Amino acid sequence: MMLHIPAVLSREQVAEFRRRLDAADWVDGRATVGAQGARVKQNRQLPEHSALGLELGQIVLAALAKNPLFFAAALPRMTIPPLFNSYAGGEHYGLHVDGAVRRLPGSALSLRTDVSSTLFLSDPEDYDGGELVVVDTYGSHEVKLPAGDLILYPSTSLHQVMPVTRGARVCSFFWTQSMVRDDAQRSMLFELDQNIHKLRNRLGDCDEVIGLTGHYHNLLRQWAEL
Repeated sequence: MMLHIPAVLSREQVAEFRRRLDAADWVDGRATVGAQGARVKQNRQLPEHSALGLELGQIVLAALAKNPLFFAAALPRMTIPPLFNSYAGGEHYGLHVDGAVRRLPGSALSLRTDVSSTLFLSDPEDYDGGELVVVDTYGSHEVKLPAGDLILYPSTSLHQVMPVTRGARVCSFFWTQSMVRDDAQRSMLFELDQNIHKLRNRLGDCDEVIGLTGHYHNLLRQWAEL
């Protein structure tokens, strides 16, 4: 399942993020990938333990915690602290798949990457190229969203970032371990959840809505890993 989640950050928050990120010291993005990824990755990132990155990442996590659409789609158990990257001057990231497990910074804990997220901090008209291309069984999907919007997709997907030929593409990116590891099960739960909300808005808490809500929670109880 791929899902566009609009307005995770406000326009004012995006402007403040960009003011501070544009003045930051970036490092070679290959520092955070393995040998295979390093061969196809050319971009810049904030250092993983950057004080600025950690501060802005907490703002992103706080925004996600208040976003019901993100919760319904990702069913998050743990989310890695968001990272930040920038592409300009032809920089790109070739076709790859994200590593299955990442260590939580400053911890002995590890996280299984079930869901990948990219939060755009540049508007589409501010740069050329830079599309996120996600490949699944239905083909290739190009994504280029307004600043403040987020795209969520399964971490099992092959994906790439096309070369940026004008301007700069600045984003935050991160991974989530879901309570439900299987993407098909998460997709079914998300569709059921969204239809329950639509029915509740139309009919109120009638017997049928209450019954479907119980069905949702029983499926989640059966599939969740805590």
